[in-house]
Amino acid sequence: MSKQGITRRQFLQGTALAGAAAVISGCTLSLQKKEYLEPYVDMPEFALPGESVWYATTCRECPAACGIIVRVHQGRAKKVEGNAMHPVNEGKTCARGQAALQALYNPDRLRAPVAQSARGSRQFTSIDWNEALNTLYQLISETDPARIAFFGGDVPDHVLWILETFFAAIGAPPPVIYSTHAAWEGKRALRLVNKSLFGVDRLPVYDLAHADVVFSFSGGFLSTELSPVHYNLAFGRMRGRQDTGGPRGVVVHFEPRLSQTAAPADRWIPIRPGTEGLVALALGRILLDEGWARNTAAAPFFAGVDAKELAEVTDVEYERLRHLAQLFGQAQAPLAIPGSAAAAHRGGYQAVMAVQMLNILMDNLGKPGGLWLAPDTRIDGLTPKTEPASLADVRDLVERMRSGQVDLLLLDGSNPAYGLPPEVGFVDAVANVGKVISFSSFVDETSVWADYILPGHTPLESWGYQVVDNGTDRLVISAQQPVVRPYYDTRDVADVFLFLAQALEPARAQLPWLNVVDFLKSRMEVIRNLGIPGSFALDNVEEAWAYWLGNGGWRSKEPLWSAPVLKRELSQAFNLAPEFEGGTEYPFILYPYESPTLTDGRGANRPWLQELPDPMTTAMWRTWVELNPETAYLLGVQRDDVVKVISPYGEVEAIVYIYPAIHPHVVAMPLGQGHTDYGRYAQGRGANPVQLLGGREVDVVKDLAWLSVRVKIVPTGRRQRLPRLENNAGVDRAREVGFPG
Repeated sequence: MSKQGITRRQFLQGTALAGAAAVISGCTLSLQKKEYLEPYVDMPEFALPGESVWYATTCRECPAACGIIVRVHQGRAKKVEGNAMHPVNEGKTCARGQAALQALYNPDRLRAPVAQSARGSRQFTSIDWNEALNTLYQLISETDPARIAFFGGDVPDHVLWILETFFAAIGAPPPVIYSTHAAWEGKRALRLVNKSLFGVDRLPVYDLAHADVVFSFSGGFLSTELSPVHYNLAFGRMRGRQDTGGPRGVVVHFEPRLSQTAAPADRWIPIRPGTEGLVALALGRILLDEGWARNTAAAPFFAGVDAKELAEVTDVEYERLRHLAQLFGQAQAPLAIPGSAAAAHRGGYQAVMAVQMLNILMDNLGKPGGLWLAPDTRIDGLTPKTEPASLADVRDLVERMRSGQVDLLLLDGSNPAYGLPPEVGFVDAVANVGKVISFSSFVDETSVWADYILPGHTPLESWGYQVVDNGTDRLVISAQQPVVRPYYDTRDVADVFLFLAQALEPARAQLPWLNVVDFLKSRMEVIRNLGIPGSFALDNVEEAWAYWLGNGGWRSKEPLWSAPVLKRELSQAFNLAPEFEGGTEYPFILYPYESPTLTDGRGANRPWLQELPDPMTTAMWRTWVELNPETAYLLGVQRDDVVKVISPYGEVEAIVYIYPAIHPHVVAMPLGQGHTDYGRYAQGRGANPVQLLGGREVDVVKDLAWLSVRVKIVPTGRRQRLPRLENNAGVDRAREVGFPG
């Protein structure tokens, strides 16, 4: 690709001036109709000594995009709280949102761009941004666009829109966007099932607050999936209706392990892993046979189903299934919610569909307490067209890398070397890439293989927006603004690419903005052209911009969710039965789950989250393996024994935690630990269960089938006390009297 008339010397000479324009967008603090440019340690001029200033922005600790306000005292961010005006979280936050401050102040952040002497050497030399930007420009301008690749994770909408526009303009492939968290929560399966059934590619919204009987299938909607803060609020409202004279909602949760979502349920039904869809089939068959179904349009899906045979497969007695079906069938507002584990084995697509079929049978589509479709978030000029990648898409990129077809790899917002199973081969493939540049704020397992790391701002130092695609009935465009001046010599990734676009003629025409603030202000016109009444007027751009920042974004006045409409004739279910890799040598099914605190490992470098007890075990700082007491007895192991967990693909060590509330054929391990890089709080703690997984994919969905591997447990003869907040008196007592469910 040519340099479009600009020489390397001219580019380098212009770097300082244009770079200054980019920096300005990262230093401008906006609040309540005014803008200020202040040194980091100085407080805004309108604040009095000893008083705090609050800034509205968006939490980026997970994709839910909750609204937050941050208390800033004399130029330093002190406390994160929920934004009461934000319809997603209504003033509430989770622990991960509170810990966002520990990304901002983390002592292991990269403080300036660095060059690495050799990939993986961890020998870094600081470089200035002039050299960094010039190097990036030179690599992009001199590389065949077809041989450039961008791999990203949970990238905010505004950044992804700029990136896909930039790469399309220079003729490069679109970004590949994949995150471990997205694969673990099963969003892709939910979208594809909705597209098949209802003809629209949108996420479901479950009206939990108005349901009276809820069947949840291995879901984590109260911990890590979809929009957990929103669903916790809805759960509280469902439970609290009795305080206003209404019926108290009842929750029945099907899962092999008592999880954070199962714990507050009225009934926990332990099932065999991967049989969530089979349980749904059996329930649907009983609903039809007993005349409790209210809409028989889904009847063909249940043709040929023998509920009694399925009861034996799922480890739930038929009479119990019939009793539960009666409870569901006679409810006024029944609701079925498929969870991540239902979608995590080879037949996960059909399993999720089977759960959604229960909603169709009970005729709750678009009704209070029922299933809805999220507002349409595909907005030209605002939301990116790039779809989240499947594991199959990632494999295609890895194969291009392995075969030497990628000369320049750019990385941001993802840690595939940690989050992908080794069988995918990402780390090995990187060795065949010409140059690798990461925009990570930390040296993690992926950025350690980069030639250059050009650190981006943390979310609390960044501008942007996120269009919320789940968890609320409103169209919400959540605003992000810096609450403090950038702490170190970092740059906003959006600013970097807007700056590069000015030097590349094809991109300049598509991205004419000098910095991200100019770009964001131009989006006010895009929102205005939607013609949707919202939380503030958009007639005047500057006034709209002030309200946008002061309110933490824009949201529609009226609900914009829609009632699903069945678009096709249904046929008999197929391929719901789970398959597990590993023969009789591996007697247990591995049940890896996202940590409610560390999620997919991104929270491991926050000591607050490391110290926060797991809600079910109260364990901290390490990785444990949960064994049923019967299983532990047969293996001859006790609590705090160190064992090897071995699969056909690898092995890790973990500390035994005897857990009565787990199926005897299952061993469970939390994600999040086992980092070899990522800073002092994350490194060398515990193990990464992803190392035990192969690369099997879910049929149709083509995402990672993370519930598909068998393991064996081998004692090491060593012991190590697992750090816990509480003793095991309650757990031991549960073993004596029997666990509920």
